[in-house]
Parts: sequence; structure tokens; C-alpha cells
Amino acid sequence: MATLLDATDRTRRDAALENSSTLKALAVLEALVRAGRPATLTELMQSTGLPKPSLHRTLALFEDAGYVCREPAGRAYAVGSRLASLGLAILTHDSVATLRHAILRQLVADVGETCNLAMLRRGEVVYLDRVEAEWALRLHLPVGSTIPAHCSASGKLLIASLPAEQRAALLASMPLARFTEHTLTDRNLMEKELDRISAAGYALDNEEYVAGVACVAVPVRVNGETVAAVAVHAATARLPLRMAIELVPRLGDAAQRIAATFA
Repeated sequence: MATLLDATDRTRRDAALENSSTLKALAVLEALVRAGRPATLTELMQSTGLPKPSLHRTLALFEDAGYVCREPAGRAYAVGSRLASLGLAILTHDSVATLRHAILRQLVADVGETCNLAMLRRGEVVYLDRVEAEWALRLHLPVGSTIPAHCSASGKLLIASLPAEQRAALLASMPLARFTEHTLTDRNLMEKELDRISAAGYALDNEEYVAGVACVAVPVRVNGETVAAVAVHAATARLPLRMAIELVPRLGDAAQRIAATFA
């Protein structure tokens, strides 16, 4: 009987230890996501309370699995593609995704052009949701697709909303590739554009990604922090940039309703 009880106790202790180790490992991912930027080993030690050897082993395991990745210099860890994809799947399939989609659908019915909801992932814009207008001439970008942030209204808006240090670091790391003759590839000009966006409260894509397509984006703010962007885009033959700017108030109304779903 004693031997049986001892075995049961050992099983319970082993299960508790395994659960504790699993939760500690997940805490590392939570700390990395909360940081909102690449974090060093020292920073993760401070935020998780894990000893350096344990943290290093955990990060190595997650790196091999694609949940985290190391920055080029190797000193900081960032969210990996697998973890980013998991987060995107949660955001696009959670219980409020249907509500956000309904808000976008109403916005499209109101303005008559394609609208989308996007977030910033490092140097790219990721589309969380998108509702197409019924036009033959349109740009097809399915949910989950990405485009470079520097040549899109949503991307520039989201970069402009970052704290100064993060904004400068991200801009310095971006290649600013040219897609059209209107693409901003000069860093000084981009800095001025980001300052203009911060002051204006909205951003424009003046045929910077695709020739003949213009876009305007406004922020989705939760507790004062910009977490996403709502944008409308269309062929300039139908919606010249000056007319797109006139849609900012209606985009802002939709952004406020969407912001409530993140609270």
C-alpha cells in the first residue's frame, strides 16, 4: 500500500512540475508580446523572473519551433512567424471578429469602396479583415496578406503612432523599397511624412504601392494607444485623393466602433 501511495505522490509531483514548467515557458512568450518590440535576454529575465540558464533553454526551444526569432545582431528576441500567425488566427476568428466584419461591411456600404482593418507587424502591414466593394477594378489582398508598411496609408499611420525610439529603430531597419514613382524612399522625407501624419491624425497612400490606387487610413485607438488602422482604398479614377480625404470622418466613426471590440 505504501509503495502505491509513494508512486501516486511522485506522479502528482511530476505533473505539477510539468505544469509549472509549461506555464513558465508561456510566460516568456507573454513577456515578449507585451514588450511590443525585440527584447534582450536581460529584459526577459527581469520581466519573467526566470534564471538565465532556464530562460536561455526556453528561448532556444521556441526559436527552433519558430515561435521566437533573434534579431540580426543576435542580442534581442522578437516574435517569430509561427507565434505571429497564431495571434493573427485568434484575432480573425475570435468571438468579436464577426462584429468587426459587420462594421466594415457597413462602412463599405456607406462609402462604396473597399475597406480594411490592419495591424503592424514589424515592418509590414497585416490585414486582419477586409470587405471588397463590388467593382471590377479593385486590388485583391486577402485576410492575412502583408504589404510593406512604408508605402501604405495604414502602415505609415501605425509607424507614426509608435513611441519615438521604436519609430526611429523601425524606420532605420526598413529598406524603403520603391514600388511606384510616388513611393517615399528618402528617410528624411519619410520622417517629415510621419510627423505630418501624427499632426493630422490620418495617413494617405498617394499611389505609393500601386499606380492608380489611392488610400486613406485612420487609427483605431484603445485606451489612447493605436492598435490598428481602418482604411479605404480605390482606383484614383473613381476616388481621387481629395475625395478620399473627405471620408476621414466616416472612417473615424467606424474606427471608434471597432475600437470598442478590442476593449
